[in-house]
Amino acid sequence: MNPSEKNIPVHHLTSEEFQLSTLETGHPENFNDIHRHNFFEIIWFNEVKEDSSLELDFEKHPLRNNQICIIAPGQVFNMKLRGEKGYVLAVSREIFKEACDIETILTGGTAPFTLDLQSGKTCNKIIRLMEEEYHTTSRINLLKTYLKAFCIVITEQISLQDPMIHDRQRIQELIKLIEEHYIAQRETLFYADQLKISTHHLNDIVRFSRGTTVKKMIAQRLLLEAKRELSFGALTVKEIAFKLGFGDASYFSRFFKKHSGQNPEAFKFKKD
Repeated sequence: MNPSEKNIPVHHLTSEEFQLSTLETGHPENFNDIHRHNFFEIIWFNEVKEDSSLELDFEKHPLRNNQICIIAPGQVFNMKLRGEKGYVLAVSREIFKEACDIETILTGGTAPFTLDLQSGKTCNKIIRLMEEEYHTTSRINLLKTYLKAFCIVITEQISLQDPMIHDRQRIQELIKLIEEHYIAQRETLFYADQLKISTHHLNDIVRFSRGTTVKKMIAQRLLLEAKRELSFGALTVKEIAFKLGFGDASYFSRFFKKHSGQNPEAFKFKKD
C-alpha cells in the first residue's frame, strides 16, 4: 500500500443504497480532495474543461466530453471540480453487482472511457428516466432496472475499446473454477467446457495473460495445497496423496518433486 494511503478518508453511503446527483449540484464533499469509497461510483462527464483531469489510484487521467469513469470500492480518487457538467451515480456493492457482472469492473473499476454518439444518446434517455424516478416515486426495483440498462450500454463500449476485457474476465472465472475443482478435475477440457470455449483458445488466453498453461495453473494449486498439508496438517504423505486425489503415494511424490524440486518427506522434515 502506498504510505500516503493510511490517512485517506473513506466515504460511505449512509441512508440510501442508490444516489443520483449532478456534477453541477452534487455535494462538494464528494470531491473534497483525495478519498476512497466503500461503494461504486459511476461518473459521466458530459462537458469538461480543456484541461480537466482526475486521479485514480494515484494515476492522472485527462478527461474529454462524454467520458465515463467507474470507481470501485477502495480505489483512491481525487478531482477538483471546476465547472464540469455530468452525472454521478453512487451505488451500493450489492446493487452494482446485480447491474454489472463483469469481474474486472467489480474488482478494479475502469479508467475514463468514451461513449460513441449512439451510446451517448441511449444513455441520456436512460439517465433522464432514472433521474425522474429518483426524484419522484424512487422505486428501487425500477431504478435497478434503469441502472442495469445503463450498465449494459456502457460495458459494451468498454468491450469495444478494450477487447481484452473478456479474456481477463475468463481468467478470473478460470481461477474460481480451478479453486473449486482442482482436486477432481485436472484436464484442460473440463475448464474449457465450463467456459464454453475451446481448449486451444483457453490456453492461448492463459499463455498470453499469465505466461503459463491451464495444466500448470492446476498443478500449482495442487502443489500449494500439498505444501499447506505438509507444513501444518497432521496427515501422513500417503494420506495427503489420497486427499488430493492421487492414486498412490509414489505418484504424488513424483508430482511433488517435479514441481518443487524435493520429495514431500524432505519438505515436511524441513518444516518440522
